[in-house]
Amino acid sequence: MPRLQCPRCTRPADRCLCALIPCLTSRTRVLILQHPSEVRHALNTARLAALGLSNAELLVGEVFEALPALLQQPGYRPCLLFPGEQAHALTQFAEQHAELPLLLIVPDGTWRKARKLLHLNPQLAALPRVMLPEGLQSNYRLRKAPEPGALSTLEAIVEALNRLESPSNFDALLKPFEALIDGQIEAMGEATFQRNHGN
Repeated sequence: MPRLQCPRCTRPADRCLCALIPCLTSRTRVLILQHPSEVRHALNTARLAALGLSNAELLVGEVFEALPALLQQPGYRPCLLFPGEQAHALTQFAEQHAELPLLLIVPDGTWRKARKLLHLNPQLAALPRVMLPEGLQSNYRLRKAPEPGALSTLEAIVEALNRLESPSNFDALLKPFEALIDGQIEAMGEATFQRNHGN
């Protein structure tokens, strides 16, 4: 018999995270473009971000036909949160374009899948890129980071909003994320966790 699932957070009903998900407002609009391979992943942090932010939207796919219209939303300056040689420091870019709040577009998937989204959606590749500072520490203890400073999608969004909208703070978005990780570790057992994910 299949386990009951919460229709909102999509977690098993006995591990529902909804009570921990805040409802935060932001000047920045966040558009998360999620590769389909991430949707059923047990640690779907992008969904937690979209549920916890009133000014956020989550779209799933590989080719986003609605993207041109989304990028034309009045009152926002679109940019892509994605590192690279052409990427600007996030806060510096925001200061240079302070007349409008940002439409922060965040690809969600492995680095390879995220690059595929950029390849399949030329409008994304044409956007100005912004990036977070190097050396940030992830608390995503269940996935080995592909490189130092790599964050989960949720952590990257929280970090970006904290920098863009200080003194407002978005750390409350991390509470369901922490509970999700703790629940996964508890389910697998401490010994298995240490063997597979311990330092």
